[in-house]
Amino acid sequence: MLNRYPLWKYLMVLFAILIAAVYALPNIYGEDPAVQITGARGASVDMSTLDTVTNALDTAHIPHKSVAFENGSILARFKDTDTQLTARDAIKEALGKDKIVALNLAPSTPTWLQAIGAAPMKLGLDLRGGVHFLMEVDMDAAMEKLVGQQEDAFRTELREARIRYRAVRSKPQSVDITLRSEEQLEKAQTLLSGKHQDMVFTEASSGNHVLTATFTEARLQEIRNYAVEQNITILRNRVNELGVAEPLVQRQGASRIVVELPGVQDTARAKEILGATATLEFRQVDESADLSAAAAGHAPAGSEIKYDQKGRPVVLKKRVILSGSSITDASSSTDQYGRPQVNISLDSEGGSKMAAFSKKNIGKLMATVFAEYKDSGKKTPKGKVILQKHEEVINQATIQSALGSSFRITGIDSASEAHNLALLLRAGALIAPISIVEERTIGPSMGQQNIDMGVQACVWGLVAVMIFTFIYYRKFGLIADIALIANLVLIIGIMSLIPGATMTLPGIAGIVLTVGMAVDANVLIFERIREEIKDGRNPQQAIHQGYANAFSTIADANITTLITAIILFAVGTGAIKGFAVTLSIGILTSMFTAIIGTRCIVNLMYGGKRIKKLSI
Repeated sequence: MLNRYPLWKYLMVLFAILIAAVYALPNIYGEDPAVQITGARGASVDMSTLDTVTNALDTAHIPHKSVAFENGSILARFKDTDTQLTARDAIKEALGKDKIVALNLAPSTPTWLQAIGAAPMKLGLDLRGGVHFLMEVDMDAAMEKLVGQQEDAFRTELREARIRYRAVRSKPQSVDITLRSEEQLEKAQTLLSGKHQDMVFTEASSGNHVLTATFTEARLQEIRNYAVEQNITILRNRVNELGVAEPLVQRQGASRIVVELPGVQDTARAKEILGATATLEFRQVDESADLSAAAAGHAPAGSEIKYDQKGRPVVLKKRVILSGSSITDASSSTDQYGRPQVNISLDSEGGSKMAAFSKKNIGKLMATVFAEYKDSGKKTPKGKVILQKHEEVINQATIQSALGSSFRITGIDSASEAHNLALLLRAGALIAPISIVEERTIGPSMGQQNIDMGVQACVWGLVAVMIFTFIYYRKFGLIADIALIANLVLIIGIMSLIPGATMTLPGIAGIVLTVGMAVDANVLIFERIREEIKDGRNPQQAIHQGYANAFSTIADANITTLITAIILFAVGTGAIKGFAVTLSIGILTSMFTAIIGTRCIVNLMYGGKRIKKLSI
């Protein structure tokens, strides 16, 4: 019998639309301005932290919707952004530097929807759904690091050439080399100037056989550019590790970097990962040193005192065996006893250095030092944030045998800390420390205006199309209107289900365009049905032939548009990708609703019945 579907087809269409409707529901509940509190370096927050936050808000008479644990962090919700900003400052002052306090926009999705994994669409920065960081590269620290490396290189080169020197000391932008005689000075100048053509070597006028090495201006500019560009590359790697869709990481001026993360929910974690200047250093433990004397400030020559995570002193050789720049991969796991560890892989040069050192020092202790720069809370007269270097011995291990390019770091407190450390090392250690000089969510005024205008365009476009189709095609036009609404629900539901999808203003334009394209398919079908009726077919045959004959035309038109959308997504960036995503989803859902969805309704209304006339 013509125009009858089996029951399973009706149920399939109904199930798909119901599922999409459920997962689209969170979008009507909106978001609350919130402040998120997490522990630094993967540490946890507890009830005492929650009490401190609540007391700080009560003491400052700041009204709040709720303060509770959510997804391993504390989330304080507020009614507006002004209260949110005031609360952020009060909470920061109460907690100090041990906790990460960040602005957030928290979905107010009901618990029953959260239980099934339903969440609102991630919105782009143009639609009030992201976070903006303005970061500044510490050029002084970059120079200090480079000069320190140059100092080590000079010592090695002079030693290998058997040139006798008294001392090699670094200054902010130069290195002073004190030789033992005029003859040794001339040899050193000839050797080093030949190897380091980007440096200028001058003899000091004091007559103390001092050779001063300074970088040329061209080299200094190259160093500054390299520090910014490399940090941008590493920040992009870290953003990729966070799984952020359509991020923006770009240079601003001489030493600043803009990072925009659309749709980010866990802004505290983003702030921790992006702002951390973390690296590892592997050093030999000076086991012959007197700990008490070293703690009193009398460490042996060539050694210095550091402290472990529990504040216990450890005397280490100053010479770095290997730094984090040699790490090519890092992953977190657990050992056979369930304790967290980080698995390290080195490049060929780093593997050779580690193999050579460990082979000579079997049975001796090697320490792993975690180094990062943190905001000291102080600023220069020009308002620049002063960063302070924090170093911590995270483990000491006896070298049992010669190590190669792969080994493990143990002695880490928690699995989350191991995961964060592996992420930072895998993404790369920043070339120079960076400080976050500005952090903000894109203010609700412009974003909300964009949302309102985009929604209005979509609604008015939908209403205009629905009125036209209803007037022109009557009952069949009403069926097309139902399919249009179902199509919109499916697009929103699918966009909410896809983890990496971000809705932007161009994405809304893609939805509006899809509404028109969805009607095109129904217009083709309905016009075919009219033609069949004019050719003398009865209503049942006209319906069957109309859908059958229009299918190939609809498929051809939509497939060519889909190919274009895929190419836009592949080669485009930012807003273009957002448009391509919604357009691609819209094409697929419109074909589903226009061909299968409307056919289901038509079959239910007319299938298997004796009808003389169609309302079309």
